[in-house]
Amino acid sequence: MGGTPVFAGTRVPVRTLLDYLEAGENIDEFLDGFPTVTRQQVVAFLEEATTQLVASAS
Repeated sequence: MGGTPVFAGTRVPVRTLLDYLEAGENIDEFLDGFPTVTRQQVVAFLEEATTQLVASAS
């Protein structure tokens, strides 16, 4: 995918999840649209993103 971050084992860019959330969709709607991504992957990504954001703000 040309260096675009994707969920492991898929070709689904993590940006797609962020686009869904920004549009007011929820995680279940995202998972329905991208069944190759697991809830565990989404939660892990969001936890890591939160950690990175908090660390960069410190």
